[in-house]
Amino acid sequence: MGDVRMAGVDHRFRLRGAGCGHVDGDLRGARDAVLIRSVPVEGSQHPCEMITDAHAWVSVRLRSEPITGGSASDWPNTFREAPMVSQYRVAAVAVIAALCLTACSASEDGPSSGAKAPANAENGKPGPPVTGELADEAPGEQSASNQPVSTFAVDVDTASYGYAKRQLLSGQRPSASTIRPEEFVNSFRQGYRQPTGDGFAVSADGARLPRTHLNPSDSARLLRVGLQTRAEPEGQRLDASLTFVVDVSGSMAEPGKLDLVKSGLHTLVDQLRTTDSVALIAYSDEADVLRQMTPVRDRSALHSAIDRLRVSGSTNLEAGLRLGYETARKSFRSGSTNRVILLSDGLPNVGSTNATSLVREVQEAAAKQITMMGVGVGSDYGDKFMEELADKGDGYVVYVSDTAAANKVFVEQLPATLAVRALDAKAQVEFDPAAVASYRLIGYENRTLSASAFRNDRVDGGEVGPGHAVTALYALHLRSGAEGHLADVRVRWQDPQTREPSEQNLSVTVASLDREFTSAAPQLQVCYTAAYFAEVLRASRYAEEVRLDDLLRLAKGLSEEDKQVAELADVIQAAVKLYR
Repeated sequence: MGDVRMAGVDHRFRLRGAGCGHVDGDLRGARDAVLIRSVPVEGSQHPCEMITDAHAWVSVRLRSEPITGGSASDWPNTFREAPMVSQYRVAAVAVIAALCLTACSASEDGPSSGAKAPANAENGKPGPPVTGELADEAPGEQSASNQPVSTFAVDVDTASYGYAKRQLLSGQRPSASTIRPEEFVNSFRQGYRQPTGDGFAVSADGARLPRTHLNPSDSARLLRVGLQTRAEPEGQRLDASLTFVVDVSGSMAEPGKLDLVKSGLHTLVDQLRTTDSVALIAYSDEADVLRQMTPVRDRSALHSAIDRLRVSGSTNLEAGLRLGYETARKSFRSGSTNRVILLSDGLPNVGSTNATSLVREVQEAAAKQITMMGVGVGSDYGDKFMEELADKGDGYVVYVSDTAAANKVFVEQLPATLAVRALDAKAQVEFDPAAVASYRLIGYENRTLSASAFRNDRVDGGEVGPGHAVTALYALHLRSGAEGHLADVRVRWQDPQTREPSEQNLSVTVASLDREFTSAAPQLQVCYTAAYFAEVLRASRYAEEVRLDDLLRLAKGLSEEDKQVAELADVIQAAVKLYR
């Protein structure tokens, strides 16, 4: 027992609540993320929360003093001011609770009232992310008067939802750091209209919040922005040259890893056209070419190479990826789709073990029209590593948890999306300050761009294939008496072959959002359910606005004719049991 001074300690933390002035700190070196429950600032009647990575439950006594001079860089812990809040210098003294290290897991499973968001036993508010690093903090609403433009790189990844689904259905709470709401939303069919040509069709709709949403303002609205590319007509796609880079390290021995990968590859080889080509790279301690680029008409040779995939050694992902790109460059086919496909649990332990050092190679290859796709596997999965590589490689990442998911990826999704419809796609929504008081984009924290980046074609966007839908969900507040024009939606992309930029626009009215939630399109209701379920799982400030039981009822009511939504209901049901 004793006092431990937190100010200046090399840990990341956040302070929230009126009692601590909404001050954020940046103390680096994250481990398991937990909530440190605290008493308020002296003299304050408001709660103050401190989120840190210290692996213990402690109490915190806070003392705040207004800062009268100096810049943020002069502050002790790189404090950052939240919008519309005065700057404070905060000194935090932590008193470690008795038996805190052994009580940690018991606290995480403590009781809560109903099946609300994960709660701490003292105040019933959302509790800590249970394992892993801190999640990206959901930003607060932006003032439309001060910052009317929201810009982000388009993202079609769905791995975050797939991985969370596997963990919840197996009785485990997912790490908050792996939860990205946009990937939950984009995991479900939206039914948007397709464009007649290349590029995007843009759509937008909205509604009021459901009555089950806690304390909704009458001015609160949802806005769904949808982008849709045209599906590839049967038999009209370009030939494909695919380089598969397969992790065969010891960690891939777990059931549901290499066995799923091999089964999926065998299935895919049988699905591809005889004019397509495939190369196979395996890596563990080192990387080896099991099969040079081979026309698919020689299926027996490709099946034989797949059968030679065997688990052994460590995980030198760097060696595998470099050899994969080298093979792809040597076998590059002009006028075809050239793609490197990484199949891994994303847990390198030899060579470069972080994505940053590999990003340049991936980006250079993307500039030469060799794009990337990631297929993640396993219950122990390096989610952020795979996501970063795919994003920088003008690609996307999916997660395969079982045979059914593998069949969907290798039989339906991959063959249908081998071509690329749009490169460096970016979306921008410009809100009318006369109608909108404030707004927030749900998710996309690591895809946000400056307004000026929208038409800067040197700034990376996202790759979108044929038949892909991209959804962005906004929560916003209208001004009193708002009517008429609400926002302008824009999407910009480059042609995959010529790199010529194009844009598509859509104007949105206030009236298009003025309907009851129950009257909204079922797909919009699914988006709301999936997005706020993700907010609960990452224990964001917005988790307090919903209850898991209410989200479960919504999912069940929407699941009658949609197997994907029925599965979402099963996943939420599993979360209800885990987070009680």
